[in-house]
Amino acid sequence: MPATKVWNYNTIDAQGKKSKGTIEAPNEAAATHMLRQRGEVPLGLTEAGQGMQREVKIPGFGNRVKIKDVAVFARQFATMTASGMSLLRSLSILEEQTSSPPLKKAIAEVRTDVASGSGLSVSMAKHDRVFPRLMIAMIRAGETGGMIDKALEQIAQSLEKDTALRGKIKGALTYPAIVLGFTFVMIAAVLVFIVPIFEAMFKNLGGELPGITQFLVTTSHNMGWIGPLVIGIGAGTSFAYKRQMRASADFRYKVDGIKLRMPVFGSLLRKLAMSRFSRNLGLLLNVGVPVMQALSVVGETTGNEVINVAMKDVQATVRDGQPMSSALRNHKIFPEMVTQMIEVGEESGQISQMLDKVADFYDREVDEAAESLTASIEPIMVLVMGAVVGGMVVCLYLPMFTIYQNIQTS
Repeated sequence: MPATKVWNYNTIDAQGKKSKGTIEAPNEAAATHMLRQRGEVPLGLTEAGQGMQREVKIPGFGNRVKIKDVAVFARQFATMTASGMSLLRSLSILEEQTSSPPLKKAIAEVRTDVASGSGLSVSMAKHDRVFPRLMIAMIRAGETGGMIDKALEQIAQSLEKDTALRGKIKGALTYPAIVLGFTFVMIAAVLVFIVPIFEAMFKNLGGELPGITQFLVTTSHNMGWIGPLVIGIGAGTSFAYKRQMRASADFRYKVDGIKLRMPVFGSLLRKLAMSRFSRNLGLLLNVGVPVMQALSVVGETTGNEVINVAMKDVQATVRDGQPMSSALRNHKIFPEMVTQMIEVGEESGQISQMLDKVADFYDREVDEAAESLTASIEPIMVLVMGAVVGGMVVCLYLPMFTIYQNIQTS
């Protein structure tokens, strides 16, 4: 028998009565099954003892809706609709349940629109900065085909997998970011605290400082304005970059192209883009979204402008009667395996299933690439930090040799 764990739950029954408590089960799936057998729909389920793991929120920076919050919303929405709960009651409960203020506001407005007779997809489309376009398109297809519960279930699975992939990429980049930040702190600390001590010692002993040491001393004297200037330039560059990325498709295309050609990260980003492309296109086609609309949506949901531009060209080619696989071969970003699998899917009439298999393959590739990147970049970052800090120490001790020679000659 597997060891049981204690789970904290929040549920609602068919009459709309909410309850919370604890339940013992070996895993989350088993706990959910036990609660459903009792006639309760789980709204939240967390392992006991993990309630203190909260995110730090900085005032003024909490206006964006995280993909993780949308994934939780989609999962709960899918669970409620599958249990037979009406859309209005589900939205009302979700409005109270969510902890994200912008998402709560969007859900409230969607609920009001649905209550007044608007369709769910139409209401959610008014909040395209909160709900992904992929989600809106799949819900629209679900409404048309009378399978909105199936569409919501697949949306939840897609967003959960996307959240997991994002987490793995962030995990791979966390270590180098921390080491890089620590290196900058070390450089600033040496310039502010260590260099002045050596400078005073050099003045007492006499002798002319080498050029590189004099550069460090001069930099140390001007840290009062160099530090704020560097921070200001960094913040200004970041702001201008983000603004340009939002405003200019040409700029996004060039930047994304450079990212895909990067020596270390390019392969990982390419695999991530292929995973999203395959997964999202397969989901859209599976719920009945027309091919032309699916190609339009999927281009904007991969997070890569190179693929978005390619999708526009593929749309035009497919509109002229050519197979999708032939159109994809005109763009080097799509590996041969992807086009071959899509071609087989077109011939067998199982293109969505083939796309799912491609997505699963690239999900595994992303996992392996992220682990390999973390393992290879750690020693490199340590060497870089050691070289920078060690180089500064050598520059500070370099005048000692000149001073020693002067003492010997005198």
